[in-house]
Amino acid sequence: MAREEKNDKFQSFARPKAAKFTRTSKSGVEYVDYKDTESLRKMLSGNGKINSRKRTGATAMEQRMLAKAIKRARYMALLPYVSSAM
Repeated sequence: MAREEKNDKFQSFARPKAAKFTRTSKSGVEYVDYKDTESLRKMLSGNGKINSRKRTGATAMEQRMLAKAIKRARYMALLPYVSSAM
């Protein structure tokens, strides 16, 4: 009984099961495409910030590729730098 009470106190901080959208090329290398704006938008917050690894569920290498792809898409004007809601 004491063990059940102890488990009820703590909250689990499991990483979310996010949809992975890394592509695999013919050579077997995984990458994130900057032209896939629909899936890149899911990795942005409401204000246009890049979500953390904890939120996206990506590995460190995937998060670096994700950040680079988002920055490239912003530079090419495929994604906004900030949200336009005022």
